[in-house]
Amino acid sequence: MSNDIDSVAPRDGASSHSRRQILKASASLAALPLVAMAASGAQAAGAGQAATAGAPVAADAKSEAFINGMADLMAHSTRTPILRWPHEYGLEFEEVFFPAIDGVPIEGWFIPANSDKLLIFNHPMPCNRYGYPGHLAPWQDFGGFEVNFLPEYKILHDAGYNILTYDMRNHGRSGTGSGGINGHGVLEYRDVIGSMRYAKSRSDTRSMRTALYSRCLGANASIVGMHKHPKEFEHIKGMIALQPVSPAVFVATAIENQKIANGVALFDAALHRRTGYHLADVWPMEYAKSVKLPTLVAQVRSDFLTKPSNVQEIYDTISSKDKTLFWIEGTDKRFEGYNYFGRNPKLVLDWLATRV
Repeated sequence: MSNDIDSVAPRDGASSHSRRQILKASASLAALPLVAMAASGAQAAGAGQAATAGAPVAADAKSEAFINGMADLMAHSTRTPILRWPHEYGLEFEEVFFPAIDGVPIEGWFIPANSDKLLIFNHPMPCNRYGYPGHLAPWQDFGGFEVNFLPEYKILHDAGYNILTYDMRNHGRSGTGSGGINGHGVLEYRDVIGSMRYAKSRSDTRSMRTALYSRCLGANASIVGMHKHPKEFEHIKGMIALQPVSPAVFVATAIENQKIANGVALFDAALHRRTGYHLADVWPMEYAKSVKLPTLVAQVRSDFLTKPSNVQEIYDTISSKDKTLFWIEGTDKRFEGYNYFGRNPKLVLDWLATRV
């Protein structure tokens, strides 16, 4: 069954007009100070790079610096600290570590509950298992507020769910993998499958009814995993996909806001120089056809970093007959979407109750 559900999310505290304008203008994937630092270095280095035959040429140094700074960030992401821990919320937990399927060491928490139901969580770029320290320098200019997953873990644990949550490669305390390259899902799916195999390896979780709660980069990775290794997901009862996205749409939105001529082609060339990937290589839309299990997709409708049509297309491409699309209203801040269900858990609780 396919449902479109609307709800209203509270806005966070008012920010200054100038900050809002900076955020809207940049429309990049991670914290603005990181973009600024990367762009500054890229501008200095860019002049010395030999031009590739036939490659697009930046119109001016400012545009080139923006393109290169965003390419640096999207190619390698950044690590942020784990500032909050389950015991601070009255939750017993175990620090765990396990290999991704290619051997990258993955670290996380297991939070036990008295049930046979398990939720496996991952996170967006550049977050980690705890969330994102956007209230602190040097990350505070990206909205100026903290993303904290712990309240949601507490709610779901108290509702009877065991929780396994982990840092993806190149994030949090997990190992560096794939040369430090961010694959926007096409590399990180190895972590998703590693987490499910780890749950299967534990005597206390191997027989549990299991669902995935995958956010942004993590949602993309889960979908890639379903495409590449569908049998690994046969025991999964459902997936919550919070703000999956096509990286190309992030780029196009940023370029549109910056009004850079031929900007998408410039970015594509810059990303390829750093990673060997073109935008078309990272998370093709067709992968979503491989999602056949019950799926709840949720997205900030007015997210200024992307476009609602992209999530609508992902949702429409998902093959599952049991799928729901939920639009988070009342904000244009993407990262508010990551706090939303910790403040408004009813939809998630009701959805999981009928599927796990």
